[in-house]
Amino acid sequence: MKGDLHCHSKLSDGSQGIEDIIAMSKKMNLNFVAITDHDTMSSHSRAKIVGDRYGVQIIPAVEFSAFDYQRGRRVHILCYMPLKPDRLEGMCIKICESRKKSGNEMAKKVMKLFPISPESITRHSASSKSVYKQHIMHALMEAGFTTGIYGPLYDKLFHPEQGSCYVETEYPDVYEVLNLIHSSGGIAVFAHPHIYNSFDLLQELCEKRLIDGIEVWHGKATQDDEAQLHQMCDTYHLIPTGGSDFHGMYSSRPAHIGKCTTPNESIEALFALNEEIKKSM
Repeated sequence: MKGDLHCHSKLSDGSQGIEDIIAMSKKMNLNFVAITDHDTMSSHSRAKIVGDRYGVQIIPAVEFSAFDYQRGRRVHILCYMPLKPDRLEGMCIKICESRKKSGNEMAKKVMKLFPISPESITRHSASSKSVYKQHIMHALMEAGFTTGIYGPLYDKLFHPEQGSCYVETEYPDVYEVLNLIHSSGGIAVFAHPHIYNSFDLLQELCEKRLIDGIEVWHGKATQDDEAQLHQMCDTYHLIPTGGSDFHGMYSSRPAHIGKCTTPNESIEALFALNEEIKKSM
């Protein structure tokens, strides 16, 4: 038994729909899949219906975009199986609105430089709760200005420091996100710490017992990263998880469904913790 516990659909910044993701999961012989769209839980009801049809068990999840204000770095926190998801809705809406605002501002800047229309961007962002840089780049691809989502043009436009069209999105403090996840009865897993060089924050959260797991297996994690993260899970009695961080064509590297997975013992640990939380709420 295994599962891919990190996948993104068109509801956030993925290029594939919910049914496509679940159908691919079935073909990859996965028993479980979590659609962890950024800051929205809109996939949950539909994913459950489609999962039942394909014989793939859906683990309700969301990936929160947060910020470590002490160190000035972004951080992502995965939330699994919240018992009271309604408590998360307000923060989800707030983050999506903030991202939509910055996304629209970036789109306006890009349209001043390139002859693309608002409709060409909306065509790709219509299913999403926000406007992402990937949607803008897809429009530029269709107009022939680039052949890929990521590359020199993406960096020229959207690099956080040098990008001519980059507009920063305001995210909530990571501690606020963690407190909200736990108040909802959810399981908090620190996503891909190596992506934003967040090992110092991770250590701090481990010592304060504010997270329940760490994403150990990820396409961009080195063997050294995995070894260090697994050791931290052992030391602090946390659940090691894994996932492909699937985005379809909206990815900077090949990352198919099931490229990285969560083993059975970790999935069982997640369900066991979920049962413990139920008893305490």
